[in-house]
Amino acid sequence: MKRTDLDLLAARCEGPVLSPGQEGYDEERTGFNLAVRHRPEVIVGAARADDVTAAVTFAVASGLPVAVQNTGHGFSVPAEGGLLITTRRMTTVRVDPAARSAYVAAGARFDQLVPEAARHGLAPLNGSAPHVGVVSYTLGGGLPLLGRSHGWAADRVLAMDVVTADGRQRHVTPEAEPDLYWALLGGRDNFGIVTGMEFGLVPVVRLYGGGLFYDAEQVPGLLEEYVGWTTTVPHEMNSSVALIPFPDEPQVPEPIRGRRVWHVRIAFTGSAEAGTRLVEPLRQLGPRLLENLRDMPYEQSADIHDDPPVPMPWAADNVFLADPDGETVGTLLQHISGEAAPPAIVEVRHLGGALSRRPAHPNAVGWRDAPFMLAVLVPLTDDSTAGAHASAFLRHLFEELKPWTAGRFLNFMGHGAAADQERTRTAYVPDDHRRLTALKAAYDPRNTFRLNYNIPPGTGE
Repeated sequence: MKRTDLDLLAARCEGPVLSPGQEGYDEERTGFNLAVRHRPEVIVGAARADDVTAAVTFAVASGLPVAVQNTGHGFSVPAEGGLLITTRRMTTVRVDPAARSAYVAAGARFDQLVPEAARHGLAPLNGSAPHVGVVSYTLGGGLPLLGRSHGWAADRVLAMDVVTADGRQRHVTPEAEPDLYWALLGGRDNFGIVTGMEFGLVPVVRLYGGGLFYDAEQVPGLLEEYVGWTTTVPHEMNSSVALIPFPDEPQVPEPIRGRRVWHVRIAFTGSAEAGTRLVEPLRQLGPRLLENLRDMPYEQSADIHDDPPVPMPWAADNVFLADPDGETVGTLLQHISGEAAPPAIVEVRHLGGALSRRPAHPNAVGWRDAPFMLAVLVPLTDDSTAGAHASAFLRHLFEELKPWTAGRFLNFMGHGAAADQERTRTAYVPDDHRRLTALKAAYDPRNTFRLNYNIPPGTGE
C-alpha cells in the first residue's frame, strides 16, 4: 500500500492511522484475549464517527476487508492484512434519568457506564465483567447478570448510529430501519460498524449477591443438585455455577488455593431476607470453603463473578443446554476431569425467566427458549501445543454433548477455526440465519465486514 494513500486517509481522520512497524501499531492491535492478535495492513484508531466513515470508505475503495475492535474480549477471526478500526477512543457516556436511558459511543465500557447510571438509581443490563465494551456486548445479545429478571441487553436498544459498507452514516431505529435494526442486534459487526447506541436502563439500586465456594472433591454431586434447585426459584433469582481449578499461587485466597472449586454465583433482585431463604438449600449441600453473599449496591455487582481484569490468552466455546439430567452431567464431568483434560473453567448458567420473552422490537438474538447455557474456557500457557490441545478438547467435549444441546451464544464463542461460518451459523435459529444472509447481501454484498463471526451474503436462492 502506498504511503501517499495512507497519508490521505490520515488527513481525513482525527485519530491515528498506523501501519506495521510504526510506533503504537502493536499496542493498538492487541486486545484482551492474547491468544489472537490482528496483523492488519492498516489501523485506524477512530476518535469519532467520521473517522469510521473515512476508514470504511478507504477499505472498500482499496478492496480491503474490515475488522473492528474495542477491548478485544470477543476476538473471532484474526485480521491477516485488511483494515482494523479500533474504537477505544470513542468513550462518550450520557445518562438521561428522566427517560431511564443511556447513550454510549462505540468505545465505552461498562466500568464507565455502571457508576454513571448508579448516580440516578439506574443500571444497564451488563454482564459479569465491567471491563467489557458496551456496544459489542449488546450487539452479540448481551447476557446480563440480571437476565432472568430483565431479559437480554439487546432487547433494550432504542437506536444505533451505524456506518454501513456504502460509507453512509445511518441512524437506525426499529421504526426507521427495522431490517437493519433486527440484523445488527445479534448479527454484530456483519452489517456495519456501530459508532453509538441508545438503550433503556432498569431501576436497580441494590441486590443480594455474591458466591458460595465448595471443594469439588468434597461435594461431587453439586452440579446435579444445583440444576434441581433452579426449578424452585423465581425469576428474581439469577445464578450460575462454575467449576474452577484455582492455581496454587499467593494471590488466591488460602481456602481455595490449589483446589478445584465449585463457585455458585448469586444475583437476586429481591430482599436480602428472601435471598437468604432461597439460597439455604445450597448451603446444606456440604461444607463451604468460602461464602461472600451480602446485600450490595449494584455498583459492586462485578464482585459476584470477580472476573480477572488482566489480559490473558484463552480458547473457548459454548452451547445452550436442555435441562441437564444425570447422563448429561456425567458426560460433562467425565470429560473435564480426565487426566488428559486441560485445566478448563466450566460454567452452567440458569436462563429462562425474562430471557425467554420475545422483545417489543424483534431482533436476531436466538435460542431464547433454552433453560441453560454451558460455557467452557481454557486458559492457555506459553507451550506451543497448548492452543491445539485446547481446541481438540473443546471440539471433542461439545461433540459428545450434542444429544443435549441446541445452538451457541455468539458472545461466548471461540476464535480461529471455532469462529468459522458453519460454527457461526449455530448461533441462530435456521430461519433467522436465512434472513440474515439475505440482509447481508443487501447491506454488504461484497462481505467487506468479514473478519468476524461471519454471516456470508446470501445468493437469493
